[in-house]
Amino acid sequence: MNTRTNGQRVLVQGASRGIGLGFVRALLERAEVAQLHATCRAPQAAEALQALQQAHPGRLFLHRLDVTEPATIEQAAGAVAEQTDRLHRVVNASGMLHQREAGVWPEKHLKDVSLEALQAVFAVNAHGPLLVARAFDRLLCHDEPAVFACVSARVGSIGDNRLGGWYAYRASKAALNQYLRTLAIEWRRRAPRVTAVALHPGTTDTGLSEPFQARVPEDKLFPVERTVRQLLAIIDDLAPEDSGRFIAWDGRDVPW
Repeated sequence: MNTRTNGQRVLVQGASRGIGLGFVRALLERAEVAQLHATCRAPQAAEALQALQQAHPGRLFLHRLDVTEPATIEQAAGAVAEQTDRLHRVVNASGMLHQREAGVWPEKHLKDVSLEALQAVFAVNAHGPLLVARAFDRLLCHDEPAVFACVSARVGSIGDNRLGGWYAYRASKAALNQYLRTLAIEWRRRAPRVTAVALHPGTTDTGLSEPFQARVPEDKLFPVERTVRQLLAIIDDLAPEDSGRFIAWDGRDVPW
């Protein structure tokens, strides 16, 4: 089933940079997207989003949303609800792998693990997207096809974990996958036209991956535009029976 119908209303969470910003740019090029909502922690300081909004007045709307602050999630949902009664796609693209100033860095050994880093990474990568789903549930559950897609990561696969390390990031993405699987089961019962999926984008040339790109083969490091194109192709072809899947950029399922 192709979900590219006219008059789409779409939301991209984590839209100020990287894959999220790439989604915004790609979606604005699609004529079927009538209304696009972009959220991030500081939209007033997001120069790229501000420029896009000026270029697409009345079509691109910016909202403050910090996944670590539940009040801002609810406020953003309320603001979007004032402009539309439904969303056809919600894409969660925010994520945390490292943040030196906050003491967050991928752990190589057990001795590197800290509660503060675990809590910070889980808040962004796992709990935040679930809280977004809760806040925007009323806009997703309607009589037309809708998709709730979250950018996950292959390193969140328990079955595929052969290298170890990266405790917080791996576990937070595994938690995100479980949240989405559980959410898919609930929506299948009460909102069967909503499809919830986890997406592995492949290693993408963004600030998140930049410190770790040295060992990535050139043909395995994707520019943002390619990653977004591949993920949108997957989203376009989703059907309700796909809900609860963990899908890689090439369309193959990733083991849990």
